[in-house]
Amino acid sequence: MASIKGIFRNLLDRPGGVNLTPYMKIVKAADERAGRIGKLEELPEPAMDDLAEFCAIVREAADRTLGLRPYDVQLLGTLALLDGKVAEMATGEGKTLSGAMAAAGYALQGKRVHVMSVNDYLARRDAEWMGPLYEALGVSVGWIDQNSSPEERRAAYAKDVTYGPVSEIGFDVLRDRLRTDPGEIIVPAPEVALIDEADSVLVDEARVPLVMAGAADPGSAVPEMAALVRTLVRGYHYEIDEQARNVYLTPKGADSVENILGVELYDEHEPGTLIELNLALHAHALLARDVDYIVRDGRVQLINPSRGRVALLQRWPDGLQAAVEAKEALPPSEKGEILDSITLQGLIRRYPQICGMTGTAVAVNEQLGEFYGLKVAVIPSNRPCVRKDEPDRVYPTVPDKDAALVEEIQEAHETGRPILIGTLDVAESENLAKLLQRRGMEPVVLNAKNDAEEAAIIARAGERGAITVSTQMAGRGTDIRLGDGVAELGGLYVIGSGRHASSRLDDQLRGRAGRQGDPGGSVFFVSMTDDLITQFVPDERPPAADPDGLVRHRRGAYIVGHAQRVAEGVNLEIHRNTWRYTRLLEHQRELILEWRDKVLHGDSAAKALAEADPGRWAELPEDTRDETARQIVLHAIDTCWTEHLAFLNDLREGIHLRALGRMSPVDEFQREAVAEYKALQAEVERRSLESFESPEPDLKRPSATWTYLVQDNPFGTEWDRILKRVTAATRRG
Repeated sequence: MASIKGIFRNLLDRPGGVNLTPYMKIVKAADERAGRIGKLEELPEPAMDDLAEFCAIVREAADRTLGLRPYDVQLLGTLALLDGKVAEMATGEGKTLSGAMAAAGYALQGKRVHVMSVNDYLARRDAEWMGPLYEALGVSVGWIDQNSSPEERRAAYAKDVTYGPVSEIGFDVLRDRLRTDPGEIIVPAPEVALIDEADSVLVDEARVPLVMAGAADPGSAVPEMAALVRTLVRGYHYEIDEQARNVYLTPKGADSVENILGVELYDEHEPGTLIELNLALHAHALLARDVDYIVRDGRVQLINPSRGRVALLQRWPDGLQAAVEAKEALPPSEKGEILDSITLQGLIRRYPQICGMTGTAVAVNEQLGEFYGLKVAVIPSNRPCVRKDEPDRVYPTVPDKDAALVEEIQEAHETGRPILIGTLDVAESENLAKLLQRRGMEPVVLNAKNDAEEAAIIARAGERGAITVSTQMAGRGTDIRLGDGVAELGGLYVIGSGRHASSRLDDQLRGRAGRQGDPGGSVFFVSMTDDLITQFVPDERPPAADPDGLVRHRRGAYIVGHAQRVAEGVNLEIHRNTWRYTRLLEHQRELILEWRDKVLHGDSAAKALAEADPGRWAELPEDTRDETARQIVLHAIDTCWTEHLAFLNDLREGIHLRALGRMSPVDEFQREAVAEYKALQAEVERRSLESFESPEPDLKRPSATWTYLVQDNPFGTEWDRILKRVTAATRRG
């Protein structure tokens, strides 16, 4: 009978949910030992072969050192992490402490742990906050951020547990891959990755490439082209597709441009002008200031769409970056050849053990399983959530929605209830703030332009009478505590000014209210002309509004949900498509690194060159020839790999033309990439021997290197783009 109950319980469990019964038994056993452990003056180092004892000791240690006594549900989260799962824990349920207890548990098993966060602030805050707990358990802890020196990084990575932004850990890995002295390597071999905001890192940003570049030059913007596209008129000279992912010249536009420039735009032997024009047109028509980027300190700074924050060190591919800089009349930023790159997905898959925590994992259960082999454990809340989530309020147009939104905010504000309004971009947050100011209200704006004030703004957002207008910055990693008397008013009221392309971002925003059993409420205002609807379900016919302006027909709510599901499907397909290409590249990178490591740490270079040319080997000074051979072969490997990356980049950009001949682009890419890699091996050997036999080999390396992230595919997949180009050419013909 018990087994039948278990089967039904599993069937009724939430999608992707791991059975928590084994963890609950351990927590119950830990509860039974609490009295004995609490009487000990000095806590013993827990043995990891008895998880109940570990839980009892670590709970007591947290109570004594941090003044935080972990709830049973926090111990459940810890056990899920130690079991290699992604723990879904609601906002305010204490993920930071659960993560620290799990990291300590892994460290006590003798494993090195990298706790990956989404930004510098959280990495440092959590490492310092949890420091006393780690110390009590005999575990050392360190942290890195983008300002850490090489010595500070080395010291942090030498600790049992290292906190750091996922991008910084990735950049350190890239730097280590170009070391020519084994003693300079900073990052130890990967063992355990514990990822905070796991859905954001593992899914939303998994396809973002981290890049190491060298031989930087000043870059070249094309201000003339930026000035030209400003004179073009939408609908006459150019068109934008329904999903706002592509822009193309009309026949009249092409004729006008050719007359102005005096060139043949579609000359296949001279494509440079067309490429420059397309980049300038994309920058002009598809990338909006204060939506996709801001201009601050004389530089274009990208905005991370899933977090609403400035993406420091992030940029578009070189040509598009230069086009946006020209559009804004800014000097061009430096660019250089790519020495190596790695996607966040490739970085994290290096770790033999991966686990993570977030408030919204079930929604991406399929991706976590497909790309990482991870399962989700849904941890119950310590106290039931009593937040009141209202159904969406749907309006025919954006002006209708904005007018109703301002009315709702004013009405709620008059009661003294604190309000958090989540907007979709910087421009919208600033426009809404102006509308509220005209009504005599005093909102505080939190967006990518004033991110330095985030902690202070969030600290006051739950106070009586507070109105906070924020982008997605307030959606993650922030706890809003209620001020005096606010609970009696209904708690924090969260209002979304529109649905995001991902339901998880909506859920994260809702989760700012109702933490730890607090009262709260949430509602989203949506219009039938929001970008989400017009981009992803442009052919849907919206139902008519009622006399009061609200669309109450159930079809309205269906269209909103359908648009969001389509958007999530598009993003999943982009992720899958990117991984199909990068999977082979990651495999080739593993092979080249294995070869490089043998050269760096062994005598394989010396043996190979001595065997290839014994006469030349005998001429070299005996005390330096091994090191000379090592540097010659490392230089050849690194140079050939850089050229291989450039080849694959060009190949991928053009591979979709093969689809017009009914060939599979992915299969064609893989066939050519494999053949090129085989040729690379022979080329490394040829160049190594050539340098070895030269009286003065050229082993120069870039004088400076720099790192950045590429915002890849800002306008959809390459296939989308090639289809649009073919369509435009057909229309013109």
